[in-house]
Parts: sequence; structure tokens; C-alpha cells
Amino acid sequence: MFKQIATKEEDGFEWFDISQPQNGELQQVATRFKLHEASVHDCLQADHLPKYEKVNGYSFIIFRIYAEQQDLEADTVQELTDKIAIFYSADYIITIHRLDQSLITELADALRLYKCKTTGQLLNMLIKSCLSTYDKPSAKIAKAIDYYEENVFLRSRRVSLLKALYYLRRKIDLVRRMLILSYDIIDNVDTEDGGNVNTRDTRDLYIKLQNVYDSLYDNINQLLNAYFSTSSQRTNETMRVLTIFSVFFMPLTFIVGIYGMNFRFMPELDWKYGYPTVMLVMIAITIAIYFWFKKKGWL
Repeated sequence: MFKQIATKEEDGFEWFDISQPQNGELQQVATRFKLHEASVHDCLQADHLPKYEKVNGYSFIIFRIYAEQQDLEADTVQELTDKIAIFYSADYIITIHRLDQSLITELADALRLYKCKTTGQLLNMLIKSCLSTYDKPSAKIAKAIDYYEENVFLRSRRVSLLKALYYLRRKIDLVRRMLILSYDIIDNVDTEDGGNVNTRDTRDLYIKLQNVYDSLYDNINQLLNAYFSTSSQRTNETMRVLTIFSVFFMPLTFIVGIYGMNFRFMPELDWKYGYPTVMLVMIAITIAIYFWFKKKGWL
């Protein structure tokens, strides 16, 4: 769908938005604005990573935003993020995206409210809106980490918990990589010569999100380490209990084994008090082992 949001007469520049792009539409736009074939090809690649490059009098930007709708187990670039391609020059901005994006609609509604006079101002607002899509999810991820932390330390170990932690870690790691790859975009929007208060605000948001997701990544790694540590501790506790039981029964099994042998001449077998004596010896050994364990602090 091809739509013109801003015009030269009313806004001083042109803004064209293309959703669900068709080859015919893109070719018309590419011919009109003399867009390089490689740039057009890149904007059609669904899994292309963030980039910033200058080509023949315009800048080409690919920005990946946090997807509004996704699976709980989303862990790939295409599942977790959506791509917005931006062609930018002093006279025009062209945004291209596969799905309808609410941030484009909101920005189009606010265009005249904020009275953007240049494409640079509009680009800054667009990049800031793209960055903001990562802001709300960070709070949800932080709550999810708190929930899983409670499960790790206070509840029994479950396979589903480890699976959820794995996908959460993948999600955080992927967002971090998208932000790292977006650094060139932010650096070219907020330049030393052309920067202003608004572009500095965009850079501040970028730095904040980087710090937030770095912190979340550290937290999820620590939580995974704690999970494996507590799992190992529970296993060790189980093995300790089983070992204690085996130590109790080892001497008793030894005694029973001796008197279970089928030798013909065993004097104790004909002794009147042989059975009660052996039972008392076994009880005494069990009691002795119990107090020995108590003294060592193993019980």
C-alpha cells in the first residue's frame, strides 16, 4: 500500500509510506528518487539486520523494532522483531515495512502537531519511536525474571522452567544485538555538527535501553547459574540421603550375607541364642552409626 503522508507544499518535504510493498510500487519509487538497486534489494530482505549507509545523495537505514505480536517462544530475528527500511534525504523520507505499524500511524498523526520543518527532525522522531518499542518489553522481561527467580529458589525444579529461562535469555540476547547493530544509525542521527536537544534525547534513550538490556542479560545469566547451582545442590542432597541409607545397611547386609552362606559347619547356627544375639548386634551397629553421623554433623 502506497501512501503519501507529507507534501512539499504543506510540510516543506515529502514523506511516502509503503506497507506490504509490491515490486511494481518499489520500482516506481526507485526510478523516481533514483534509489540504488542494492538498497531496494536490502529493504525487501525480511531478515536483514540494522544498518546505516549513504548512497548517491541519500541515506539508507534499516531499523528493527520490537514486534507487537509474537510467540512466547520467539527467539529469532524475524519472530522477535519487524523491519522498517528508511530512505532519507533533505527533500524526502520513504518508509517501507511489511506489516502495518502503529508507530507510523501515530507519527503521521503527530506530524503537524510537532511541526517538523525538516526531514532531519522527522527522522529523529521516527528513530526515537522505533527505539521506544523496546522500552515497554524491558519492564515485562524484568517481571518475568522476578517470577522465574522465585520459582528457582522457592519451588521445585521443573523442565518447563528451564525451557522458559532459555527462551527468555535468547530474547534478551537478540534485543541486545539489535541495539548494538543500531549504534551507527543513532550516531549518524545525533552528529557533533548537526545534533540538537531532540537528537541528544534519542541518544539518551538508546543508551538507557542498552544499559537496561545489558542489566537484564546479566540478571538472566545469574539466574540460570543459580538454577543449575540449586539443581546440583538438590541432587547432592538426594545423593547424601541415599548414601546415608546405604551406610546403615552395609554392615547389616554383610552380617546377613555371612549367615546366609550354606556351609555345613557354622557353630552359631546350632546356638540357642544365636538369632537374638545377631539381631542385637545389628541394632547396636545401627545405633552406633547413627550417633557417629550425629557427631560428624551429617544428620
